[in-house]
Amino acid sequence: MTRRQRGTGAATPRAGSRPRVIVVGGGFAGYNAARSLARTTGDAVEIVLVSPTNYFLYLPLLPEVASGVLEPRRISVSLDDTLPAPVTLAQGEVDELDLAQRTVRWMDPEGRHHTTTYDRLVLAVGSVHKLMPIPGLSEFAHGFRGIPEALYTRDHLIRQIALAAGSDDPDERRARCTFVVVGAGYTGTEVTAQGQLFTRDLARARGLDEDDVRWVLVSRGQVLAGLDRHLSATADRVLRERGVEVRTGETVEQVTSDGVRLDNGEHVPTRTLMWCVGVRPDPLIEDVGLELAEGRVVVDPTLTVPGHLEVFACGDAAAVPDPGRPGQFTAMTAQHAERQGRLAGRNVAASLGRGRTRRYRHRDLGFLVDLGSTDAAANPLHLRLSGLPAKTITRGYHLLSMPGNRLRTAADWVLDAVLPRQSTQLGLVRSVSVPLDTSSPEVPHHPQMAFPPERSSRDAASG
Repeated sequence: MTRRQRGTGAATPRAGSRPRVIVVGGGFAGYNAARSLARTTGDAVEIVLVSPTNYFLYLPLLPEVASGVLEPRRISVSLDDTLPAPVTLAQGEVDELDLAQRTVRWMDPEGRHHTTTYDRLVLAVGSVHKLMPIPGLSEFAHGFRGIPEALYTRDHLIRQIALAAGSDDPDERRARCTFVVVGAGYTGTEVTAQGQLFTRDLARARGLDEDDVRWVLVSRGQVLAGLDRHLSATADRVLRERGVEVRTGETVEQVTSDGVRLDNGEHVPTRTLMWCVGVRPDPLIEDVGLELAEGRVVVDPTLTVPGHLEVFACGDAAAVPDPGRPGQFTAMTAQHAERQGRLAGRNVAASLGRGRTRRYRHRDLGFLVDLGSTDAAANPLHLRLSGLPAKTITRGYHLLSMPGNRLRTAADWVLDAVLPRQSTQLGLVRSVSVPLDTSSPEVPHHPQMAFPPERSSRDAASG
């Protein structure tokens, strides 16, 4: 989501007497809010889901897209095909929220603006990259939050190995075979685990020594800090045994076109820096005028915004009180977003006379980390697993959690187990299309192709 210049379009007149609910965001929180609301109210409520894409992205499997295990459409589940009929998809990016007038404005993919009123509003805008004031970071690093970045990463990894294999300069070859990931949370750990296996296979196929491939995981804290000790220790051990340089207690001080400098003064020659430090709430909510805590909208345990009983917030956008940790907010994870989305939908329905309002509660069922090949770490119901048993549980959980494409995803996993991965560079997403400093990581940017939305395609072609 992104905030743009304020427009002058008038609000769409209300048609009929059905209450209108606008859900902003089609991620874990928004998708589940719209689905649970539709299942509770049926045709009695008009539900509009505003999303920059027409699909729900199953983010936990994104590293497998970047490493060539899964095709991107496997984890891109169609909103139109999987949401109940009462939900209408409005594809676009919200650029203005007016709480006083109860209006939402968004811009569709062709640059046209639309404005509509609402009776209830659900803010589920998700999150964007968390940046730091490091020289060169925005220019030379790339993040990992959406399909465009995953496709770019896949092409980039293949390209670096190919260029290294064709180079006679040992310094250039070494730099192109070095990959630096900053941040050892879920994303950074899984990207490193999957990417290292992928690039080693590529190196062998192109006549390089697989030991020439160097992956460096840089993190201020330990691997998977904040999670169960078993998960952290298992992931750390597996990465180190594969030859990954796990550099905890360190960070990046400067990024250049030919490498990164760590805070210990070491310069690491590389052409690849993946920024996986963390996320922050979508900047859209900063300008709404609601009370914020840690950059997130303050809500009560029913996910209602104090002082605005018609507004609900959930997922990464909301500072939801954690009943298991008094005085703290729930973590910005897919598990919380999914559960909060379902509750938000039910509580919106309750505010319209369908059902009763409930408070947010959750029970920790455990976490799973996929480390590529047959490696994984899991603690379902606090049962500590690793290796193949953990891998089986992890993939089973993902298949059950995905709202669609399960058979296609499972088929890709089977094919990956028996066939070599394809190494075609599609070239559809270039570096300029996936800037790190963006409020819409799920949408590729093509500034060189931009033209004013009021111009027709014929004008653009001729001018």
